[in-house]
Formats: sequence, C-alpha cells, structure tokens
Amino acid sequence: MDVLRTPEERFADLPDFPYEPHHVEVDDGDGGRLRMAYLDEGPDDGETVLLLHGEPSWSFLYRRMIPVLTGSGLRVVVPDLVGFGRSDKPTELTDHTYARHVGWARQALFGELDLHDVTLVCQDWGGLIGLRLVAENPDRFARVVAANTGLPTGDHPMSEAFLAWQRAAARMTQMDVGRIVANGTATAMPAEVVAAYDAPFPDDRYKAGARVFPSLVPTRPDDPAADANRAAWAVLRTWRKPFLTAFSDGDPITGGGDAVFQKVVPGAHGMSHTTLPGGGHFLQEDVGPQLAQVVLDLIAVTPRP
Repeated sequence: MDVLRTPEERFADLPDFPYEPHHVEVDDGDGGRLRMAYLDEGPDDGETVLLLHGEPSWSFLYRRMIPVLTGSGLRVVVPDLVGFGRSDKPTELTDHTYARHVGWARQALFGELDLHDVTLVCQDWGGLIGLRLVAENPDRFARVVAANTGLPTGDHPMSEAFLAWQRAAARMTQMDVGRIVANGTATAMPAEVVAAYDAPFPDDRYKAGARVFPSLVPTRPDDPAADANRAAWAVLRTWRKPFLTAFSDGDPITGGGDAVFQKVVPGAHGMSHTTLPGGGHFLQEDVGPQLAQVVLDLIAVTPRP
C-alpha cells in the first residue's frame, strides 16, 4: 500500500486550533502500518467524549466544541480518520473500504487507546463508522449523540441531495475540499478556515479517501457493507443506553434521519432530542458551541452508574 503523510508545516498557524496531535499506529491490512493522528484534550480522569468527523473534514471541524467540553472537565478525544487530517493517506481508491475504515478506527480507539465509557458524538461518516463501533463494542460506550448522520443499508432510498453529491463526487476531476466544506455550512466561512480544510491535501494524490468515501456509502441492498450495517442496526434496536439526536435544521443530506433513530433505538425513547437552528450539514462550524452544550446537558442528566 502506497501511503503519503502530509508535511507538518501545512498545519502551522491554523485559526483557533492550538492543539498538538498524538499518534498511534494500526495495521493497514496489506502488510504495513498506518499512523493515525488524534487530539487528546482535557483532564485524563474526566469522562471521555469521542468526536468523530466525516468526509472531507478532519479534527479541525471540532475546534469550536473542544474548549466547551474540556472547560466542563471532560476528556475529549478527536481522531483524524485514515486519509484525512494529519493521519496517513493511502493513495489508491481501492485502499479505502468501509470495512477497513471501521477496522482502523477500532484498532486505534480500543486496541491502542483502550477507551471505555465513551460518549460518542458523530456526524456524517463519523456516524457510519462510529455507530458500527457502538454495535460491535457496546460495552465500550456510555452514550451516543448522533448529529447529521445515519447508518444506511441500501434497503431504503437515500435523499436526493446525497445521491446528487455521490454522482458529483464520482465525476470530479479536481476535489476542492475547502470549498466543499464551505458549501455545506449555513454561515460564510472565512478564507483562513477554508484553507485549514485544504491543509491536509497538498495535491490530489492525498485525496483518495476524500474522493472515494461518497461511493462507499451503501445505497443498494447488495452493497458490500450492507450486511454489516444491517447487523449493526440489529444491535441498535436493543440499545437502551442514552441515545440523543441533535440534527441541524438546514441539512438536505441527512434531514429526517433523526426520526429513524428516535423510532428504532430504545435508548432514544423519551430523550430530549433537539433540532439546532442555523446549522448546515457541517453544523460544528455553524452551531458548534450549541452542539457542545447539548452534549454537556446529556451527560449531566444521564450520570454513569
């Protein structure tokens, strides 16, 4: 497997992002090793909140939430998925599969960091990966906050907005990552923030993960990931720990997906689900502090035994 690593100088002087990365290594599934980067902020003895980003963003997406959470005494772990941020970037589209990304995250978070009693906050692909981890390792998690995400199996039609994005991503000759994130927010994004989303990708060779992720979302019943996601739903249908939805009001990609979780997951029944006004698909950019407060409120009313 050919792998690129973004030069560290690309990450100098990022706006409102003073955090130093940590690193673990995972098996790449092809006889080699991959370095995954992550942030680990707040007190070591605080409850752990795991923030999982999606495509084509990275841990920078959570910069407005981290200080709110750590300021309340929580430990916040924010990995960069393989292919994104400061993590290593396999260069071939075929290097990236849904199953591999779940496996890489599992190795990093449980095999290396040995996280327990986790409150998961997941958006976009952070949910497609994170909810698989919840289903496979339910004892590792204490709570879930699902924000603008889903766990598709291909058995039900996806939104037309997502299907249009999937088609557009497949046709792109150049992927302008910063512009894609900016187009997924409800508020104007400053140029230096757009540049921060471009920072992990010096050129197109680094973008295999970002390019292929839309095509890896199961949209057909016979998709390679469909059975594994169905199995995950079978576990979620028995999940009785707190499960909260916090979707934004301005996301055409995942709009309405919160109702599915609220209906199907037992742990979602009776919870104070919220719709955050003024947020686009990347609601962490638009209403990050408000989403962080939702997480704090959930932890406050659902203390661990």
